[in-house]
Amino acid sequence: MAKTASNEGRKIRYAVVGVGNIAQVAVLPAFAHAGENSELVALVSGDPEKLAAVGERYGVAERGGYDELEDILRRARVDAVYIALPNTHHREFTERAAAAGVHVLCEKPMAMTEEDCEAMIRATKDRGVKLMIAYRLHFEEANLSAIEIARSGKLGAVRAFTSFFTQVVRPGDIRTRSEVGGGALFDLGVYCVNAARYLFREEPVEALALSQRLDERRAKDVDETTSAILRFPSGAIAQFTVSQGISSVSWFQIAGTEGDLRVEPAFDYTSEITHYLTIGGKTEKKTFKKRDHFAPELVYFSRCILEDKEPEPSGLEGLADVRVMRTIQSAAASGRVEAIAPFEKEQRPDLGQSMKKPPVDAPEPVNAPSPSEQ
Repeated sequence: MAKTASNEGRKIRYAVVGVGNIAQVAVLPAFAHAGENSELVALVSGDPEKLAAVGERYGVAERGGYDELEDILRRARVDAVYIALPNTHHREFTERAAAAGVHVLCEKPMAMTEEDCEAMIRATKDRGVKLMIAYRLHFEEANLSAIEIARSGKLGAVRAFTSFFTQVVRPGDIRTRSEVGGGALFDLGVYCVNAARYLFREEPVEALALSQRLDERRAKDVDETTSAILRFPSGAIAQFTVSQGISSVSWFQIAGTEGDLRVEPAFDYTSEITHYLTIGGKTEKKTFKKRDHFAPELVYFSRCILEDKEPEPSGLEGLADVRVMRTIQSAAASGRVEAIAPFEKEQRPDLGQSMKKPPVDAPEPVNAPSPSEQ
């Protein structure tokens, strides 16, 4: 819808679909900082206890189970959904919301296959609703500033990206099972792949990878640890390791012909993030304060709806990462370098998307423990 005088001051009405840990500790509290154009009006979950407790906490009366989705969307006059479900359910609920004429903000990874991503894009396009993938770091100052440094020439020609993103996952967590889209690559690797793509501002053309499973409590039938190398058309190389069986670490480093930048903890939303910029042997340290990473997503998506603009982290951005991760899986299985088909991507995040919102105090979750033991 185009921005008109009639929707000046209007708030986009959201239903959060899936009330697991990320929804309870991050997404739902974020509405308090997104009130300028967004409001929470409905909850959808398969757990009645969650619905009752969380609904009361946020004063949300419209709530129900997954089979009631369409009725809830209609009764609550929902404009947009935030899908915070296991990865294998993203396509189904995107298609159902789109069929109801509701815009979709979907957690990453977008889906488990390219086919599912493409179906989600078609479903929203056919119904004239918007689709955004919840890449919170596309609005976070430290990561966006890293992009600006990479583009500035301060590091010379940027040729290498290295990253480590790990945690010790609680046995029995959904990340340990394939039927709900678990595994280290799709849960954590999506951050590394996305960061390499937005820092180099191009799409990788080859992948080499190794995956292993050492502890079935943390990886029943999925990868526990994956290491990958990606080659980009410019000759730049990205390498990363992700794991759900290694102590918590989160950082990336980019290096060029004149210097390097290390960002730590690069992918975290619960702490400060620090830059270590080294040029000519001298290192400068800059710390970015802890912020709410989720309210900016809501505010930005609501603006896109109200002003009829295509979101930057669109369905194509989600598809771009999934196609790379699928090739990494193939390379790990074959033990060979696998080619990644060409892909055109024009929109990229930049510092203009940075949005600062104060940090939230995460409430004690109901029937939704943290995925990590640490």
